Amino acid sequence: MAQELNNQKIAILVADGFEQVELTEPKKSLDAAGAITQIVSPNDNEVKGWNSTDWGDKFPVDIDIEEAKASDFTALLLPGGVMNPDKLRRSEKAIRFVKEFFAQDKPVAAICHAPWILIEAGVVQGRKLTSFYSMKTDLINAGAEWIDDEAVVDRNLLTSRNPDDIPAFNRQMIQLFTQRVLQQAQ
Repeated sequence: MAQELNNQKIAILVADGFEQVELTEPKKSLDAAGAITQIVSPNDNEVKGWNSTDWGDKFPVDIDIEEAKASDFTALLLPGGVMNPDKLRRSEKAIRFVKEFFAQDKPVAAICHAPWILIEAGVVQGRKLTSFYSMKTDLINAGAEWIDDEAVVDRNLLTSRNPDDIPAFNRQMIQLFTQRVLQQAQ
C-alpha cells in the first residue's frame, strides 16, 4: 500500500468505553497508510475499549489531554461507542482540543456516537453528517442536516453511522486526511 500519510501524526481522542473496533480498524488503516497514530485521553495511563456488549482490551494513552494541541497533529479520529463520547463531551479540555481542529481547518473523522462531542463543541450547525441512528434528532436540533449514509463528508468533516460502515469510513478517512497533506505541501 502507498504511504499516503507517511509520518503524519493523527490524534485518536478517547475515554473509557469507546467501541473498540471503531478505534482498532481505523487505526490499522491509518498505520498502513504510514501515519503515526497517538491515543489522546483524559485518562492517565490507559483506556479501556467496549467490545459490543462487554468490556474489551486496554490501550496505552500516548498523550494526556492536558498536553495535547491540535497544532501538533494533521488530523483527528473520534471513535464512538456510547460511554466514550458521553464522557468526552463533559471534559472541557477534550472539547477545547476538538474545537482547535476546526479552528485550524484540520480534518476530523467521527463515527457512531462520536458526533455528540461535535455537538458539544458547537461545530455541526450548517453541516451535513451522519451518525448512529439514535442521534438523528440530536444533530438536527444542533443545526445539522442528518443523512442516512455509510460515510458523509462535509468539507473537513467525515462522519459514519456504525461499525458496519467501517470499510467505507476508512476509505473516506484516508482520502480526506491525504487531501489535507497534499494541501499543506502546496
